[in-house]
Amino acid sequence: MLISAIVFITAALIFYTVGVWSEKKAGILKPWHLILFWFGLACDTTGTALMGQLSGGSFQLNLHGVTGALAIILMIFHAIWGTIVLLKKAPKALKSFHQLSTFVWGVWLVPYVIGLIVGMGGKP
Repeated sequence: MLISAIVFITAALIFYTVGVWSEKKAGILKPWHLILFWFGLACDTTGTALMGQLSGGSFQLNLHGVTGALAIILMIFHAIWGTIVLLKKAPKALKSFHQLSTFVWGVWLVPYVIGLIVGMGGKP
């Protein structure tokens, strides 16, 4: 189960990173960016659930647990808001969406890096 969790979390990193930075480079939110955001969210949620099962299934009130929960909440908001922006096709919102994307991606990296450190035997 650990290998599956690592694969899902790594897939989330790849999907989210490619989606965020290709959107920023394009200068406008496109449907395929949004697909990558949703895939990233699905992979992160799955990987997090698997990691949770491995650690006994209870939420940990520590830096990793709190930042991880915040990151998933922001990813959900980001994907839903991106869907709304694409459906409305508001030019200004489509062009400025990358600001939210890069913020959410940066927040998401915090628990990702903490998880790497903890997984290698370090203490956050």
